[in-house]
Amino acid sequence: MDVHGTVAEGFEPVRDAFVRNFETLGDRGAAVAVYRDGQKIVDLWGGTRDVDGTAPWERGTAQVVRSATKGVAAAVLLLLHQRGQLDLDAPVGHYWPEFKARGKERVLVRHVLNHRAGLPVLDRPLTPRDALDPLKGPEAVAAQAPVWEPGTDHGYHALTYGWLLDELVRRVTGQGTGAWLASEVTGPLGLDLWLGLPESEAGRAGRVGRVEGAEPTGGLRARPKRSVTEAYEDPASLTRRAFAAISPFPDQNDPAYRAAALPATNAVATADGLARFYATLIGDTAGAARLFTPRTVELARAEESAGPDRVLVVGTRFGLGYMLHGTASPFLTPGSFGHPGRGGALGFADPETGIAFGYVTNGFRQTVTADPRAQGLVRAVRGALSL
Repeated sequence: MDVHGTVAEGFEPVRDAFVRNFETLGDRGAAVAVYRDGQKIVDLWGGTRDVDGTAPWERGTAQVVRSATKGVAAAVLLLLHQRGQLDLDAPVGHYWPEFKARGKERVLVRHVLNHRAGLPVLDRPLTPRDALDPLKGPEAVAAQAPVWEPGTDHGYHALTYGWLLDELVRRVTGQGTGAWLASEVTGPLGLDLWLGLPESEAGRAGRVGRVEGAEPTGGLRARPKRSVTEAYEDPASLTRRAFAAISPFPDQNDPAYRAAALPATNAVATADGLARFYATLIGDTAGAARLFTPRTVELARAEESAGPDRVLVVGTRFGLGYMLHGTASPFLTPGSFGHPGRGGALGFADPETGIAFGYVTNGFRQTVTADPRAQGLVRAVRGALSL
C-alpha cells in the first residue's frame, strides 16, 4: 500500500496503524489528519478515491462523513448561544411556534443537543426526495409526538437531530445550517468541509460504499451484544425506527444528496478539514482565532446525558451536541469531545492535550460509534503522547 503524506517525529506509529487499516481492516481509501496546539502533526492518505474504483486518493479528496456531521452542526447552535442569539434553556417553541404541537411545549433547545427531546423517530418516515427538501423534515418533526417525556431520558436522534437543529438555526438566523456554517465558519477559515456540497467542489468527493475486513484482535469488542443486534433487526424497535426516519435511505453517492444540507448525516469533508475544524474550536490555528470560548468548550463536553441509550441500546455519553469519551465512543482522554460517523469517520478535540483528530474513509463497515480503523489510529496517537 502506497501511503502519502507526512508525520511529525514521534508520531510514526500513526502511520503504521494507518497502513494496517488497509492490510487487515478493509480500507480501500482513507485519510487521517491530526493537529496539536494548532499545528498539523499527521497528514496521511492512501488507497483509491472511490470505494469501487482505481483512481488514487489525492491530497484534497473528500468523503461523506455521515454522523460526524452532527459535531460540525452542533457548533452552529453553540456559537449562536455564545453570541447571545440563542438561549439553550428556552423552549424550542419559543423560536419555532409550530413545534409546540402534541405535547412538545417543554422540549428545550438543550434537549435537541443532548438527545433528550424524545423525538428520535417519525411515525411516517420521509421518502428520500422529501428528506432533501429543507422544509419537509422540520414539518414532520413538528407534527410528531414524543415517544418519551422530553428531558427525562436520552436516546440517539440519528436523523431527526438534523431537522430539529436546522430549523432552530433557520428561525434564529434566517439561514439553514449549511449556509450559516459556510458564511461564518468554513468559508472564512478555508476549511475543506461542506454541509451542502457546492457544484464547484463536487469533483473532489469520492464514491462511498460497504467494505468488509478481518476482525481486530484485542481492544474493543468487535461484535455487538445480542441485544444490540436484535434491536437493529426488530422493525418495531426505536433503534430500527430511528435509523429509518428516511426510508429507503438516499444514495449517498447521488449528487443531489450531497448538495443538500442534512445536519445529521451528509457533510462532506477531507480529513484535514475535519481535524482543523476541531482544532479551531479549542485553540488558535494558522491565520485563525479560536471559535469556542473556554466556557463554550465546557458546554460542549460537560456531561448532559449518560447511561443506557434508548436507541443505541448500549451506554452512551453526550454533552451539548457532542459524544463524550466512553466505552461506546472512545476518544483520546476523558476530556475529549467529538462525533463518529456510522461506519468509519471520526472527528474530535481534546483540550488538555491540544489534539484535534479527523479520519475519513470511503469504505463503511458495520459499525456505529467505534470503528476499529479509527480506534487503531486513536490508540496510536495516545501511545505517541505516552498517555
